[in-house]
Amino acid sequence: MLKKVFEPIKIGTMEVKNRFVVPPMVVNYVNEDGTVSERFIAYFEEKAKGGWGLIIPENYTVCPDARGFIKLPGLWNDEQIESHKELTERVHKHESKIVVQINHSGRQTASMITGVQPVAPSPIADPTIGETPKELTVKEIHEIVEKFGDAALRAQKAGFDGVEVHGAHGYLINQFMSPFSNKRTDEYGGNIRNRARFALEVIENIKRKVGKDFPIMYRMSVNEFVEGGLTTEDSKVIAMMLEKAGISAIHASNGVYATAQYIIPPAAVKHAWSSDFAGEIKKVVSIPVITAGRVTDSLIAESILGAGKADLVSMGRASLADPHLPKKVKEGKFEDIISCIGCVQGCAGRSMKQLPVKCLVNPMTGNESEIKIEEAKNKKKVFVAGGGVAGMEAAIVSAKRGHEVHMYEKNSKLGGQWILAAVPPSKEELNTLTVWQKDQLKKLDVNVYLNTSLTEEIVKDMEPDVVIVATGAEPFIPNIPGKDLDSVVTANDVLAGLKDTGTNVVVIGGGLVGTETAAHLANHGKRVTIVEMFPEIVKDGEPAVKHFLLKDLEQNKVQILTNTSVKEILNNTVIIADEASNETRLENVDTVVMAIGSRSVNTLAEKLKDKVKEVITVGDAVEVRNALKAVDEGFRAGLQI
Repeated sequence: MLKKVFEPIKIGTMEVKNRFVVPPMVVNYVNEDGTVSERFIAYFEEKAKGGWGLIIPENYTVCPDARGFIKLPGLWNDEQIESHKELTERVHKHESKIVVQINHSGRQTASMITGVQPVAPSPIADPTIGETPKELTVKEIHEIVEKFGDAALRAQKAGFDGVEVHGAHGYLINQFMSPFSNKRTDEYGGNIRNRARFALEVIENIKRKVGKDFPIMYRMSVNEFVEGGLTTEDSKVIAMMLEKAGISAIHASNGVYATAQYIIPPAAVKHAWSSDFAGEIKKVVSIPVITAGRVTDSLIAESILGAGKADLVSMGRASLADPHLPKKVKEGKFEDIISCIGCVQGCAGRSMKQLPVKCLVNPMTGNESEIKIEEAKNKKKVFVAGGGVAGMEAAIVSAKRGHEVHMYEKNSKLGGQWILAAVPPSKEELNTLTVWQKDQLKKLDVNVYLNTSLTEEIVKDMEPDVVIVATGAEPFIPNIPGKDLDSVVTANDVLAGLKDTGTNVVVIGGGLVGTETAAHLANHGKRVTIVEMFPEIVKDGEPAVKHFLLKDLEQNKVQILTNTSVKEILNNTVIIADEASNETRLENVDTVVMAIGSRSVNTLAEKLKDKVKEVITVGDAVEVRNALKAVDEGFRAGLQI
């Protein structure tokens, strides 16, 4: 069925075995001196084992003060070459090509990271950083050009198959290219030819140092989506200039830090949304074009290639979720592929905090050098109480290790609150994890008992060696007068379809659950008001997710009342008060939805502590947190028994 994704392609002198690309993603796995760690190498080697044709490690800095993150790989001195050589050798063992991305962050970094004032074409602070950079002199520009060329030469010596010049996402080369950040009036500013001069000099310098046969790719933001920034038509001109300069491929992306929601788009952004932009670049160049941006399914990758919008497809977060995606596709094992759900919790959410990247749906990501799921020496009878994502993950890993696993779920379906989380707009991909987990339980012969709670009596009769308690959480209902009225329901019951609402709805609680429930109702024609006691809603949400959620609420005219508490619920009326205790009445209210939060459900562990050799509690049953932690705890519980 899939043919185009497996066709080989040449990028300059480099032949790539298929069209699957792992794009650069900052993972924070390296050492602070720019050398690679075993964790970094093993992470990329696993992708090579999984069949990716082209792998592009990220953001190799050309000098120490060019870093945008504390732990970035570097090629600014010869002593770094040897560690990177081990990376390329281990990737090459599996017939993948590896091209290094080289970069200078320019103004999109901070002195707290580099120890010095950032630099840029013009002394204008990036809107997301806020630190005014030093304007580069012409002499300093020439010095940085040399550093790019030197880094490329070191990359060649380290065994990389080529380099990718990072001219995207608002970093230094992009800053020169864009009138959003470049206000110069010398030979590096003003018209598009002058603004492109820095990039063209970098390319010329690299070619002079590595020779004409070493492929040079260029990553660009086709559209920056900022006022006064680069547009698609600008980038088409730039692409033609780059091709004439001798680059071998264009890697088409979008956005800058000020529009970061388009660099690493969450689930609210549709699949392959960026491929049309890549298609516009492809119209004006004859060299290969790589597209990126929310391509998480091989079928979509095939359709992009079939439509002629690109020649290769970057599937970054898909490779985090499943490093063996190409291999599974080739073998026809589609049901075994772990799909990215666009949550950005473990990837962008951690990376931007300078933390090592994880993946919610695949706890092995980043742990390839430390963790192996191996057969247990002593096989045990393992009971799992609760069939949510944490419980199912624990059961899967336990069964993979050869244990006899029995899962007890009190409801008629597996998935727990995760099923409800998949109901609001743009959250439907959460279901792919539930489908994958259920399929794995079946393949691993896990005994699943639905509509059955694990009890002390069952434990006494069946005598398990281990019980994993994953009983989750339940809605917290505050003691507000009127909370027991028939018109008061929980967000869980609304999302589960157990309770209907009237037309006019008040949602109490502006956390993620309350806000997404409000969006769900508003998208289905309800008039919704959110009442939140804090100054903002979704205060701990991932920025990109929050951006599109707030946009949805605005489009659907959801009223948001912050710094406001609910004093009393009456029939058709909710009495609220602002922070100054001024009371107001919300009239003609049909339904009140409680979404204040959740509390752990776990009475079982205490009851069983003297009846079973080992009791392990995971997920929300320990403490109510996000699913990233819940799945990881379930995974590690399966490993430890």
